[in-house]
Amino acid sequence: MKLRLSVTTTNSALLAKVEEISGENLSKCYHCGKCSAGCPSLTNMDCLPNQVIRAVQLGDEKVLESETIWLCASCFTCAVRCPRGVDLSKIMEALRLLTLRKDVNHIEVKELTQEELDELPPIALVSNFRKMTS
Repeated sequence: MKLRLSVTTTNSALLAKVEEISGENLSKCYHCGKCSAGCPSLTNMDCLPNQVIRAVQLGDEKVLESETIWLCASCFTCAVRCPRGVDLSKIMEALRLLTLRKDVNHIEVKELTQEELDELPPIALVSNFRKMTS
């Protein structure tokens, strides 16, 4: 997925909502790329983790359609590496929650083939089960 960012797409409501849900201050991020460089799920993502933060900073709601927010394993590697203390895992979780609140479900475990189950990172499946059960 390509994110198209510009001043005209800025939506401060998205930024405010993500900051409220995640408890993170996204203005602290200066896009050094350490979160992306250390991400173990990066090879399967359609945009870099630091690009997700930038999209939220600019209010681009297309980020909610990104596969990246669903592929984040919440392993906290990004949070450990961030020199500014931004916890990207919390931001990804906030984005997933915003999407789920719109009744959009990207992964149905019941519909996955055995080959897909063997290929997916176990932490992603565990995270999905945790989110999809009440």
